[in-house]
Amino acid sequence: MRVTNAPASRERRRRRLELAKGFYGARSKLFRTATEAVDRAMRLATEHRKLKKRDFRQLWIARINAAARAEGISYSKFMAGLAKAGSTLNRKMLSEIAIRDPEGFKQIVETAKKA
Repeated sequence: MRVTNAPASRERRRRRLELAKGFYGARSKLFRTATEAVDRAMRLATEHRKLKKRDFRQLWIARINAAARAEGISYSKFMAGLAKAGSTLNRKMLSEIAIRDPEGFKQIVETAKKA
């Protein structure tokens, strides 16, 4: 009797094709193409998780800069002032305050200017 690895290899292929679900054309149907597409997708997903952090920080800085300049102070001077004042607010929080509470942001700017 011939022994094959059929159930295991079929399961392996099924799992890989499941990961490729929603891909365009052969990339979701043919095992080899799907494997290549999934490998690439996984690699880029890892890379883009790291890039997302960079992108968001860039966005927060742009928002803070715009709000600070509206109050007549540059971003770098504002952040330096906050550091001297011993503020523990991070850029994410500062950008949210700048958007949702302009009056509160104005007070933070005054604190930074004094320091």
